[in-house]
Amino acid sequence: MRPEPGQVLHFSEDPTITRFIPRVSPTSKDQGAFVWAVDTVRAPDYWFPKQCPRAMAWVTPDTSPSDRERIIGPGGGDRVHAIEYDWLEEIRNVRLYAYRFDSTLFRPIGEPVPRAHVAEEPVEPLGPPEPVGDLLALHAEAGIQLRVLDVLWPYWETVISSTCGFNGIRLRNSLGHPAHRPEARPRTLLRPAGASGGAVER
Repeated sequence: MRPEPGQVLHFSEDPTITRFIPRVSPTSKDQGAFVWAVDTVRAPDYWFPKQCPRAMAWVTPDTSPSDRERIIGPGGGDRVHAIEYDWLEEIRNVRLYAYRFDSTLFRPIGEPVPRAHVAEEPVEPLGPPEPVGDLLALHAEAGIQLRVLDVLWPYWETVISSTCGFNGIRLRNSLGHPAHRPEARPRTLLRPAGASGGAVER
């Protein structure tokens, strides 16, 4: 699921949005109220449930052979996405949607390489939201390794000290993060004991 030429995408678990209003993100270091979207290069960063912590790394022209072997490793492809086991069921079951927008309404944000596109005025999608579908299949079709770890934070610390390109999203929700937010664990883990499907206690 990627945008067509001249488009950007916004991913959401809410399929009822008809107009997007700029908002201040509590997790962003960027000042201002924005509607956020991504281009075709950064779309895979959002093939996840919104709250799922993920550490992503990829090969760039500056990546050393040793870092490629250490961070990406064997198995094919130039990119790896790492998550925690706790989020695997959520990834399998989440219903994620993509909204398409005219890219001329947005501007790139992020230095030195843009990591997203933002609009500072209300915008309406080009059409109804599209179901993203099977997130594991999307990774497979794109040739992106999906690595499942017990604890994500130590891997992230290794990634950011490497020569690979990288991005991390919702890392505060990961186990081991210094500011870990236990209330942001997957819904399958937060389900009250005795509810349908049972509960997992940590």
